[in-house]
Amino acid sequence: MSKSPRAVAREALRLAQETLPAYSSKFSRQDYTQPQLFALLALKTFFKTDYRGVIAMLEDFAELRQDLGLAGVPHYSTLCYAAKRLLKKGSSSCSSTRPPRAAATAA
Repeated sequence: MSKSPRAVAREALRLAQETLPAYSSKFSRQDYTQPQLFALLALKTFFKTDYRGVIAMLEDFAELRQDLGLAGVPHYSTLCYAAKRLLKKGSSSCSSTRPPRAAATAA
C-alpha cells in the first residue's frame, strides 16, 4: 500500500479505466469520466475526509489534477452522486455536515 496520494490516484484511475465505462450514459454531460470520479472517491477514502475536503485538496494540488487528467475541479455534489452510482453499497449522505440518521427501532 502506497502512502503517496498521487500513486493511489494513478492506480485507482488505471483500475477504473480497465473496468468502468467512460460515462454512465450517452446523455451524460461528459465533464468528468467515471474512472476520474472513482479515483477521486479513492482519494477521499485515502485522506479520510469528506467530499468537500477532497475537492479542497484537489484545488490546491495541480499535480494531482494533472495525474487524473482533470481540466477543472468538480463540485463536491458531483462526487456524492458518483459515489451513489459507482459504489452502490449502503447509503452515502451527500451533506458533509449532517450526521447520519439513526436506524429506526421496532416497537
